[in-house]
Amino acid sequence: MSAPSSPSVRPSAPVSGSGSGPTSAELLDFVRRVAADAGIVASLPLDPEGRTWIQLEGPGGSEAWLIGWPPGTGTGWHDHADSIGAFTTAAGTLNELSLAARLPTDGWKTLELTEGIDRSRQLAVGQGRAFGRHHVHEVLNESRTEHAVSVHAYYPPLPWIRRYSRTGAVLRLEQVERPEDWQ
Repeated sequence: MSAPSSPSVRPSAPVSGSGSGPTSAELLDFVRRVAADAGIVASLPLDPEGRTWIQLEGPGGSEAWLIGWPPGTGTGWHDHADSIGAFTTAAGTLNELSLAARLPTDGWKTLELTEGIDRSRQLAVGQGRAFGRHHVHEVLNESRTEHAVSVHAYYPPLPWIRRYSRTGAVLRLEQVERPEDWQ
């Protein structure tokens, strides 16, 4: 990702009084509200070659990001460790490839995936999804000409991200990134 070129944006972020942090449904509501705010979305500088982002103040102590996706960019396969999350497309269209299976969290480097666990979603403006802990996915802007913009929120704030490579049915853990690696 390219470094953000503007300060954090702090949209209002009400959360239920549960005291245990926001739920995935509350995170999804938050990212949808932010994605619908044209002023916040327009504040993101777009780069023709690399992803850009602005950190937002998420609800209830969550971590949130506004991310710009140039044509043809993506995240690669990854998960968000012990965090729940949600994201919504604010401009353009994003595709999410995911695995409908809970993977072991520790002690493996290579897994052979079973048939039928692959999922694919196309998320146009205003569409999003929430997900639970250890959700393995890849997010892509497959457009050849248009930027996409999305809003993401995670709770608790990301302790790390595990990055994977995938060849056919084989998923391999490649690296673990800590927050200092992307902030």
